[in-house]
Amino acid sequence: MVATFAEMGLSAPVSRAIAELGYEEPTPIQQQAIGPLLEGHDVVGQAQTGTGKTAAFGLPMLERLRPGGPKPQGLVLVPTRELAIQVAEALHALGRYTDVRIVPIYGGQPIERQLRVLQRGVDIVVGTPGRVMDHIRRGTLALDAVRMVVLDEADEMLAMGFIEDVEFILEQVPSERQMALFSATIPPRIADLARRFLHEPQWVSVVRDKLTVPQTRQVYYEVLNRSKLDALTRILDVEMPSSAIIFTRTKRDAAELADQLIGLGYQAEPIHGDLSQAERERTLRRFREGTVELLVATDVAARGLDIPDVSHVINYDVPADPEVYVHRIGRTGRAGRKGEAITLVTPRERRALRLIERLTKGKLKPGRLPTAADVAARRREALKETLHKVLSTGDLEPYLLVVEELATEHDVAEIAAAALKLTGELETRTNGAGAAAPAPREAFPEDGLATEPGMTKLFLSLGRADGLRPNDIVGAIANEAGIPGKAIGAIDIYDRFSLVQVPQKDAQRVLAALQRTSLRGRRVHAEIARPRRR
Repeated sequence: MVATFAEMGLSAPVSRAIAELGYEEPTPIQQQAIGPLLEGHDVVGQAQTGTGKTAAFGLPMLERLRPGGPKPQGLVLVPTRELAIQVAEALHALGRYTDVRIVPIYGGQPIERQLRVLQRGVDIVVGTPGRVMDHIRRGTLALDAVRMVVLDEADEMLAMGFIEDVEFILEQVPSERQMALFSATIPPRIADLARRFLHEPQWVSVVRDKLTVPQTRQVYYEVLNRSKLDALTRILDVEMPSSAIIFTRTKRDAAELADQLIGLGYQAEPIHGDLSQAERERTLRRFREGTVELLVATDVAARGLDIPDVSHVINYDVPADPEVYVHRIGRTGRAGRKGEAITLVTPRERRALRLIERLTKGKLKPGRLPTAADVAARRREALKETLHKVLSTGDLEPYLLVVEELATEHDVAEIAAAALKLTGELETRTNGAGAAAPAPREAFPEDGLATEPGMTKLFLSLGRADGLRPNDIVGAIANEAGIPGKAIGAIDIYDRFSLVQVPQKDAQRVLAALQRTSLRGRRVHAEIARPRRR
């Protein structure tokens, strides 16, 4: 059994596809099954859906076939059309840099289209038993050149009454061929099938731990794939998480989503296997300190991380494996605290959602996607909460004097409303506002110029009094200077100015970019921070 993809001896085209897909390490079923299959052995694998079975048999199939022949050399039988499409897409992605031709065939699709594809020639057929048997009887699918056969989710095919069809199909393939059977359970009929059609198979198994779901509110939103980012931002604006982990399927997805969120003004950073240890530690430190509110992570990168309990876990991609889902949402709702687990579900992911519910013996509550009106109402509520906090802290004497003077001419409620309106105008001012005057140097703290190695600290003329937030600074630098948000160092915001650390090599580019943009609707004066004058 091997521990990494690099140890499997895969060809360069397949290894390249694995790397680009962001697969960081093989799953247990892949570790156990790929080696024997590459060596030519028959294999019986007992594993649930979502444990990585497709790659477990797909990688050996791609490696062992000789593409370009007139007839199919690989055959994968699956119980449903949805799974046929899913497996074919996965094999196509894994074989994108090979010449292997793959086609799914299933009921409900016009058979004429399938006939044209089969006539042109294919290397791997992924199909449901009924449609495959139909093509065999029509004489449009010959299996006499098949070198490898896979039965995926064999127990499901048994439950759906397809076993007789499967046996008919297996009798059409050459006796000298390799075969793999994967099934979540091994009932007697499946065991008998394995004895009849597999030659001295090696048995591999992935045993699940008992699944337990924490006492966390679990909700899902149905969205189209093209609308996922918009849905995520609306949810974030309504939920306003104090700290959240957003899980993606691959490291490439994590990096891209984090950059998109940063560009939209959120305090987000990615964490995945391509980051150096120093980068990971800096990201985690900023997350613990609250400088970063959203951590966009892959499952592999999130394992074993020393991070505090988070308010929200968001599944941007639905994990196919229920164990992964349970592991993810276990990051929130710890030690009796309230936790929120939110999952975005596309139409193609409904099957994975049902599997999660079945194996966790729980129901996820469907949610209504927030509207623009919901977001506006939530912001008003947040403003009220902020006002309550300010009222409770006191120290309002200077402002009360202003109110008392205005109260001689206006109603107190109108004065309060005008103040709120002014706040709203400051939030939405356009880029045409004049540049803010630099803050006095006397305001610098004694340790204000301490920087990380390789970084330069910049002085910005806007601060807390201007409504400036860390994500405003990160978004401006990332968008205007083209510097990834993860490269930006510590940010300190004071009442009338801010300090931000950027890579030393990029400092002048950042300064030039900031002169072209605005923060919170105001022009900003930026320069390299210098010691204060005494």
